[in-house]
Amino acid sequence: MKVTADYHTHTIYSHGKGTIRDNVVAAINKGLKRIVIADHGPGHLTYGVSRKGLKKMRQEIDALKEEFKDIEILLGVEANIINLNGDLDVDDDVLKTIDILLAGFHNGAMFSTLKDWNEIFIKNKISRMLPIWRDECRINNTIAVVKALRKYNIAILTHPGAKMDIDTREVAKVAAETDTLLEINSSHGFLNVDYVKIAMKEKVKFVINSDAHKPSDVGNVDNGIAIALRAGLPFDRIVNIEE
Repeated sequence: MKVTADYHTHTIYSHGKGTIRDNVVAAINKGLKRIVIADHGPGHLTYGVSRKGLKKMRQEIDALKEEFKDIEILLGVEANIINLNGDLDVDDDVLKTIDILLAGFHNGAMFSTLKDWNEIFIKNKISRMLPIWRDECRINNTIAVVKALRKYNIAILTHPGAKMDIDTREVAKVAAETDTLLEINSSHGFLNVDYVKIAMKEKVKFVINSDAHKPSDVGNVDNGIAIALRAGLPFDRIVNIEE
């Protein structure tokens, strides 16, 4: 079993420890055919890449493409869902700059309104400890994700269920319709085994990523593979794994 690509890695442009070059070299050393640099969207309060930084990343990656011909290097962004309407913290300028769009829920996102802060952040936090609002949060979270999937050309939904609980079956159904990959994240452990078992009932495909925050973790997807194996997920439904 071999990983051929890592679609979710971070660099010093957000909260990673290595440069873009460091991640690319690490990917080459592990025999990867493709790597995506996907730092957090500009709406993340502490880790968001600036629009100026994103332009600089574009220039760096374009230069590295000329230097390293044996690997495909893509610029992405891990956008944040910022409201109940499924809006992301990316505009047309950002979307024109990147090659691939990833998106997910993050606790550090700058949510659009006080209502969104309350409905997405505060209620979800409380519901993890107390049953109050748990069902309501799950419904609202799912609606926000589904709206985002239908509104944007999202290639990968990152760590579904890790930050906010969702109706996995409904999200998987819509992801299949929009050709969005569901991520099994080797760092967060989501999709977890139970979520994978539910999601695989739909015709959605999956990707196993490292979510590397340091170069040495690029391509390290053993935890994600273990989840897929325990769930009984056929490997022909995982886009970056070869048996």
